[in-house]
Amino acid sequence: MVAKDIRESLEEHAHGRKVLWKITPGLVVRADPVLAKVLIENLLRNAWKFTAEREEAVIELTATRQNGETVYCVRDNGAGFEMAYAGKLFQPFQRLHDAKRFEGTGIGLAIAHRVLRRHGGRIWAEGAEGQGAAFFFTLP
Repeated sequence: MVAKDIRESLEEHAHGRKVLWKITPGLVVRADPVLAKVLIENLLRNAWKFTAEREEAVIELTATRQNGETVYCVRDNGAGFEMAYAGKLFQPFQRLHDAKRFEGTGIGLAIAHRVLRRHGGRIWAEGAEGQGAAFFFTLP
């Protein structure tokens, strides 16, 4: 429900964009509802922003069970990043892309990291330049 609302809000402000959304129905997280919304919103907005240059963007929100825990994933086919810089992604005001190309403050992923840390969860990312990114997270 939260992801659907965020998707609708993003689409409302960009009528011409074509994005294929793949949101697994019925996903639930156990977390403070306000902070959970902040987490999902930051991750989906990040995917939205970095797929802006794609003619046919794809944004996914899924979950799988791995080693006894649920691992959530927000994946996109956008600008991606070089894995050598993955350590900077969750630090405040760190940007891996030119601000003229992609607007923003560089704070969204740092906020997501703090929300997860506060709940005892983890977040990590995988990506490749020009091939998209995937942000994985867990909540106990």
